[in-house]
Amino acid sequence: MSFGTLSPFVSPTVQLTQLFDAPDIEVFAKLDSLQLSGSTKERTAASLIDGLLDSGRLAEGGMIVESTSGNLGMALARQCVVRGIKFVAVVDQNANASALEIMRAFGAAIDVVPTPPDGNKLSARRKRVEQLLAEHPGAVTTNQYGSLDNPAAHFSSTMPEIIEAMDGRLDMLFVATSTTGTLLGCQNYIRHHQLKTKIVAVDSLGSVLFGGESGTRSLPGLGAGIVPELALAAEPDIVWRIEELEMVAGCKLLAQREGILAGASTGAIVAAMSRQLPSIPAGSRIAFLVHDSGVPYLHTVYNDTWVQENLAGKTTVKAGFGTTSAGVL
Repeated sequence: MSFGTLSPFVSPTVQLTQLFDAPDIEVFAKLDSLQLSGSTKERTAASLIDGLLDSGRLAEGGMIVESTSGNLGMALARQCVVRGIKFVAVVDQNANASALEIMRAFGAAIDVVPTPPDGNKLSARRKRVEQLLAEHPGAVTTNQYGSLDNPAAHFSSTMPEIIEAMDGRLDMLFVATSTTGTLLGCQNYIRHHQLKTKIVAVDSLGSVLFGGESGTRSLPGLGAGIVPELALAAEPDIVWRIEELEMVAGCKLLAQREGILAGASTGAIVAAMSRQLPSIPAGSRIAFLVHDSGVPYLHTVYNDTWVQENLAGKTTVKAGFGTTSAGVL
């Protein structure tokens, strides 16, 4: 019996009818939270490793060292174990505890970098990667921040899948940003095929991407403390900067109205869409990526005590679905 040759990365794109009270706008979600490692970084990890192997920079049975806030680490850990490659994840003190447990379950080594005096966790992680590479001759980094194999994954799979599911008609795509690899890959596909789709970049308040000002961030996976190399080519049509309480509210809304348990970056997208809705013309079709599963966030985003202790007192803008009090989200 033949079961065909379906790509292991294909995920469903579904229409959501209960998320917003906007009957004149069609909203679609691409459920990349269903990837084997729980996020769209499964595509990124495979593409990054393939690029290293194809170029000869990584030998079979070799070692990869990468800076990660969680999702890429889980994806790389899974991809490495099935390929017989050693993996060291360099993380900071904001790393999600559940994500670290998953990486360890796949056999990854975890290297935790203390927060530096200037608070720039990403810069500290990248410096530590360089130290480890020097200590382990033959080891390589996937360089998710600068490797063109990052956006290539989304040019070749993510965006084509979305467009096919939408029968070629999509007015606006919302993408969360960190390395900007996913956004850049989708952007390149849209331009290459001369589509009219507008890209909305969803960033975290406190991120320096797209001219933002550096600030303290508690939730991983969204935003950046330095401008990654890939971001220099990213040119979204619209940028939204979202506060962390809004991310929490967005996650809970998506879970309680559509039954989709997603991570903080997707909650930020829900907040951004809510802000954007009043200016979206009737009859439009919009889509967004459910970047990752909410399971690693059960003890943070979905835990009222954690939210109260870590985010209470932070000002948030009402986005049509939340409140300004961390205790009642």
